[in-house]
Amino acid sequence: MKVTLIGSGNMGSGLAKQITKAKHSLTISGRNVAKAKDLAQLVGATYQASDAARGADVVILAAPYADALPALRLAGSLQGKIVVDITNPLTADYMGLTVGHSTSAAEQIQQAVPEAKVVKAFNTVFAQVLSQGPLLAGKTVPVFFAGDDASAKQVVQSLIQSMGFAPVDAGPLKNARYLEPLAGLNIYLGYGAGHGTSISPAWIGVG
Repeated sequence: MKVTLIGSGNMGSGLAKQITKAKHSLTISGRNVAKAKDLAQLVGATYQASDAARGADVVILAAPYADALPALRLAGSLQGKIVVDITNPLTADYMGLTVGHSTSAAEQIQQAVPEAKVVKAFNTVFAQVLSQGPLLAGKTVPVFFAGDDASAKQVVQSLIQSMGFAPVDAGPLKNARYLEPLAGLNIYLGYGAGHGTSISPAWIGVG
């Protein structure tokens, strides 16, 4: 699978590691050129400054929510592209959400790029968990994904499985309204409650 990753922060780094480990072809782009180039060299990927979405089967948006749309515009044409949104619309202190109830970050991104097929995924997984791999406390970490296009969801499910994580279909894209607060709770438990970042939400009996 040809994957384009937009962003080279902690989440992007963790994803890049697992994507290349799964033997996918990876192109990395990002606002911080030096950091994106370093990450590409580290994991054996290709760096591309602009039009990085060209030829990609999947485009993963690993930039902060506030920077999401400018980052996508730099990626080039998204016509018919599968865009995986991993963002969470967090407040400055990371303890709250700026969007919710009647919409979600994923829905707003889909509205802004209607030519793409947006799927929400990976937003409930800490960067440390992404980096260390799919097993946590002896169990496979679930990755919840939501979207409105069935074929796009199948591709994303396949990508998640290839990386060793357990895909959990969370329904249509509007259910990102639930996944983003779930990520917020995970962040609170990790940082606010002091449990650390080697944790992940899961549903017993679902998988």
